[in-house]
Amino acid sequence: MISDSDYNRLLWASRRGMLELDLIMVPFVENCFKSLDDVNQQRFIDLLECEDNDLFAWFLGHGEPENPEQAAIVEQIIEYSRSKSSN
Repeated sequence: MISDSDYNRLLWASRRGMLELDLIMVPFVENCFKSLDDVNQQRFIDLLECEDNDLFAWFLGHGEPENPEQAAIVEQIIEYSRSKSSN
Protein backbone atom coordinates (compact mmCIF):
# COMPACT_ATOMS: atom_id res chain seq x y z
CA MET A 1 0.00 0.00 0.00
CA ILE A 2 1.39 3.38 -0.96
CA SER A 3 1.57 6.13 1.64
CA ASP A 4 -0.22 9.43 1.18
CA SER A 5 3.06 11.29 0.81
CA ASP A 6 4.31 8.80 -1.81
CA TYR A 7 0.98 9.11 -3.64
CA ASN A 8 1.28 12.92 -3.64
CA ARG A 9 4.83 12.67 -5.05
CA LEU A 10 3.56 10.26 -7.70
CA LEU A 11 0.71 12.59 -8.61
CA TRP A 12 3.18 15.46 -8.93
CA ALA A 13 5.51 13.33 -11.10
CA SER A 14 2.55 12.56 -13.37
CA ARG A 15 2.36 16.24 -14.28
CA ARG A 16 4.75 16.15 -17.17
CA GLY A 17 4.55 19.70 -18.43
CA MET A 18 3.08 18.58 -21.73
CA LEU A 19 -0.65 19.29 -21.61
CA GLU A 20 -1.57 16.22 -23.64
CA LEU A 21 0.27 13.93 -21.23
CA ASP A 22 -1.12 15.73 -18.20
CA LEU A 23 -4.67 15.20 -19.49
CA ILE A 24 -4.04 11.45 -19.74
CA MET A 25 -1.79 10.65 -16.81
CA VAL A 26 -3.12 12.86 -13.99
CA PRO A 27 -6.74 11.65 -14.20
CA PHE A 28 -5.48 8.04 -14.34
CA VAL A 29 -3.52 8.55 -11.14
CA GLU A 30 -6.37 10.39 -9.43
CA ASN A 31 -9.04 7.86 -10.38
CA CYS A 32 -7.29 4.51 -10.87
CA PHE A 33 -3.86 4.30 -9.26
CA LYS A 34 -4.95 3.44 -5.72
CA SER A 35 -7.17 0.61 -6.97
CA LEU A 36 -4.36 -1.02 -8.98
CA ASP A 37 -2.67 -4.09 -7.58
CA ASP A 38 0.94 -3.82 -6.42
CA VAL A 39 2.33 -5.08 -9.74
CA ASN A 40 0.48 -2.48 -11.79
CA GLN A 41 1.28 0.30 -9.33
CA GLN A 42 4.96 -0.54 -9.76
CA ARG A 43 4.55 -0.65 -13.54
CA PHE A 44 3.12 2.87 -13.45
CA ILE A 45 5.90 4.11 -11.17
CA ASP A 46 8.47 2.62 -13.57
CA LEU A 47 6.66 4.21 -16.53
CA LEU A 48 7.32 7.64 -15.04
CA GLU A 49 11.00 7.13 -15.88
CA CYS A 50 10.22 7.11 -19.62
CA GLU A 51 10.74 10.10 -21.87
CA ASP A 52 7.73 12.33 -22.52
CA ASN A 53 8.05 11.91 -26.29
CA ASP A 54 7.85 8.12 -25.92
CA LEU A 55 4.84 8.35 -23.61
CA PHE A 56 3.09 10.72 -25.99
CA ALA A 57 3.68 8.41 -28.96
CA TRP A 58 2.50 5.32 -27.07
CA PHE A 59 -0.66 7.00 -25.79
CA LEU A 60 -1.49 8.12 -29.33
CA GLY A 61 -1.02 4.58 -30.58
CA HIS A 62 2.17 5.30 -32.50
CA GLY A 63 4.05 2.21 -31.39
CA GLU A 64 4.27 0.60 -28.00
CA PRO A 65 6.95 0.03 -25.40
CA GLU A 66 9.37 -2.82 -26.07
CA ASN A 67 9.17 -3.72 -22.38
CA PRO A 68 6.05 -5.88 -21.86
CA GLU A 69 5.62 -4.53 -18.31
CA GLN A 70 5.43 -0.98 -19.66
CA ALA A 71 3.19 -2.07 -22.53
CA ALA A 72 0.72 -3.58 -20.04
CA ILE A 73 0.31 -0.37 -18.01
CA VAL A 74 0.24 1.81 -21.13
CA GLU A 75 -2.67 -0.29 -22.40
CA GLN A 76 -4.51 0.17 -19.09
CA ILE A 77 -3.99 3.93 -19.24
CA ILE A 78 -5.21 4.06 -22.85
CA GLU A 79 -8.30 2.00 -21.99
CA TYR A 80 -9.08 4.28 -19.06
CA SER A 81 -8.63 7.37 -21.21
CA ARG A 82 -10.91 5.96 -23.93
CA SER A 83 -13.62 5.03 -21.44
CA LYS A 84 -13.44 8.47 -19.85
CA SER A 85 -13.73 10.27 -23.19
CA SER A 86 -16.72 8.18 -24.29
CA ASN A 87 -18.73 9.28 -21.24
